[in-house]
Amino acid sequence: MLQIQGLSVHRGEGEQQHKVKLPKLRLQPGQVLAITGHSGCGKSTLLECIGLLLRPDSVAQYRLGRAQRDITSLLAAHTDDELAAIRARHLGFMLQSGGLLPFLTVAENIQLPRRLLGLTEQSERVTHALDCLNVSHLVGKRPQALSIGERQRIAFIRAIAHEPDIILADEPTASLDPHSAHTVFELFLSLVNELQMGALVVSHDWGLLQDFSLPRMVATYRQGETQFDLES
Repeated sequence: MLQIQGLSVHRGEGEQQHKVKLPKLRLQPGQVLAITGHSGCGKSTLLECIGLLLRPDSVAQYRLGRAQRDITSLLAAHTDDELAAIRARHLGFMLQSGGLLPFLTVAENIQLPRRLLGLTEQSERVTHALDCLNVSHLVGKRPQALSIGERQRIAFIRAIAHEPDIILADEPTASLDPHSAHTVFELFLSLVNELQMGALVVSHDWGLLQDFSLPRMVATYRQGETQFDLES
């Protein structure tokens, strides 16, 4: 689903510059991999770079999707339109805040990424996810009428609505109480496996990651640089 080698990116300039490095990453269908490290070490920067929102300074290989499309040359060639199209079709994003649009109903929020891609509004995957996450009865409501846990469930469904290959989640349970976090995360893992997507999750919740025995990319910090490696 995702194969990356030799990725490097930086934020800031001069003495404030901080480099983030990812020597290698391989994500299989149905696999969920956690990205961990202390606050400010570069986890979100890494996720943005993997998610084609931030251009890397260098990358030796970047292959994406079930077809393992090689987009390494596109990243080097500043082809923003092509990268945006790839990002919209093959990647799904789940934010800590949920990111639902308040002026749209739940159904309209979920349908939005499909409409932008010219896909039909009806989707068996969406219907199945609504049932699995027990939120089918909420589709006519607006986000402000939902609990935080309900909003996060809807945010996950919206992230998978256009049937992407990879889900990128940044602290998806940070605003939930421990019980709700465990429930939402369990359902998240179950659907990722069932739908054979891949998922990368940035999380500070060590207990939650241990409960589900997730493999982790761990940050090693040196002066002005963080490197992420798979925990042995």
